[in-house]
Amino acid sequence: MLFKEKLALRIFHLLFSFAAGTLLGTAFFDLLPEAASSASKNINIFLWTLIGFLFFFLIERFIHWFHHHHEHPSTKGQVKPTVALITFGDSVHNFIDGIAIAASFLVDIPLGIVTALAVAAHEIPQEIGDFSILLHKGVDRRKVLLLNLLSSLAAIVGAVLTFFMADFVIGLLPVFLSVTAGFFIYIAASDLIPEIHHENRKGFAVIETALLFLGVIVIWVFVSLFD
Repeated sequence: MLFKEKLALRIFHLLFSFAAGTLLGTAFFDLLPEAASSASKNINIFLWTLIGFLFFFLIERFIHWFHHHHEHPSTKGQVKPTVALITFGDSVHNFIDGIAIAASFLVDIPLGIVTALAVAAHEIPQEIGDFSILLHKGVDRRKVLLLNLLSSLAAIVGAVLTFFMADFVIGLLPVFLSVTAGFFIYIAASDLIPEIHHENRKGFAVIETALLFLGVIVIWVFVSLFD
């Protein structure tokens, strides 16, 4: 039983590395290019990306502070802000996907179908990454599925808002994209990659590094195929 737990943790740690790559790939190959192509001259996507990055920093500081002042002695040292951050960031990303799909259908039905397929294709590796992050952080499998289900509902909210408030929502789409990119960069750079560095075994570290790059490449391939 102990051997199975150690093996599972090792696998989750490897998926953790893959997840960091998918988040970085999604930010730099998908979200930021899309934001740049749809932003007007008065929208600075890099400013909004930085705002998203700093906003997540403030959220994490608040979570640390709140937990520190309300923790039970038996749970001391078990702060897991990444769980809240990844769920929030994934919800925002799904919200944007819903906007993108609905906006495409408003323009042309075939375009909407293609966009929906493209979103589904590039969401698969990212969702695998998010799933592994939550499991690695000790979240129960049923709770992970529930969190993924709830975050997925944000796509429906985004689609409904787009149909009823098309001009307003689509005008802010570059801002949503940029802020979400900042979220993903922060999670990968401040939470995931430092934890990857904790593994010092040479062979295992090489595999982790390869999986991080693989995560980036997978997102690049999906985005390139469905651009």
